[in-house]
Amino acid sequence: MPLMYFLAPLTTVLIWSGNMTINQLTVGAIAPSSIAFLRWLLALLVMTPFVLPAAIRHREEIRRHWPKLALLGLLGMGLWQGLAYVAAETTSATNMGILAAMVPLLTVLLSALILREPPTRGGVAGGILAFIGVTVLLGRGNPLSLLQLEVAYGDALMVVAATCYALYGVMLKRWAMKLPPWVMLYAQVCFAVLLLLPPYLMGPMTPVDSQNIGLILYAGIPASIITTFLWMRAVRQIGASQASIFINLMPLFSALIAMAFLGEQVAGFHFIGGLLILAGVIMAQTLTQPLAASRSSRNKLSQDKTSSAKQ
Repeated sequence: MPLMYFLAPLTTVLIWSGNMTINQLTVGAIAPSSIAFLRWLLALLVMTPFVLPAAIRHREEIRRHWPKLALLGLLGMGLWQGLAYVAAETTSATNMGILAAMVPLLTVLLSALILREPPTRGGVAGGILAFIGVTVLLGRGNPLSLLQLEVAYGDALMVVAATCYALYGVMLKRWAMKLPPWVMLYAQVCFAVLLLLPPYLMGPMTPVDSQNIGLILYAGIPASIITTFLWMRAVRQIGASQASIFINLMPLFSALIAMAFLGEQVAGFHFIGGLLILAGVIMAQTLTQPLAASRSSRNKLSQDKTSSAKQ
């Protein structure tokens, strides 16, 4: 496989990781409800000249599936990033990057629950390992502190945000629609803008100025449009499974960018919790043998041994 094929997913994850630092920089510069709305409004304005004609041609399909598209827009654009902006006020970019890397594992677990996909060995073992890593991270190195509910508000929100994005991926797979990728994205962005408008109007409505215009531009174009294009290209070139492996680099990229631009310090619990979560995610993605299959294989092996003994 040409090395150039890995450039698209690598760049995507790098931009996503940079967005964790952008989330931190928004604190005090622009209200979470304002940037959550304005970034997708900007994305909508940029996409409209290119995608609207195709969306009009597929308007009947969009009308038929608008409730599903609205929910996808809420999960993938509204809650995923909206909660992240609120979380940035009480947690670090390093923590956000580590917790966001749970998305592939959560996708595996939710697929088993919603899509009835059989749980895998890696999914179960990796889920347990990653859960331990999350308790280490949320407890700042002391998982027992969680018994006293000593969890940073931002960390808890990032877990919810990651769950929303994982659910977005699962529902996207479950709801097959006869829409081109860009048209489907455009429809979701339209609904996201509509759903984010009420929180934006309820305020506080931060005016756009020289302090936050760069943050909005980064979030609205590279972190929204360019990453979507690159990720679709990556999935087409190397497949969804291989592309999702690159998400495992988010904790590393996020920590390095946060250290360089925010002066964040990486503590021991970051390494321990991050490594446990990373190991759990990798196990979930690589050990894909279904538990049911392995159990049936053992039963078959037992039957074969019994038959051999009788003979």
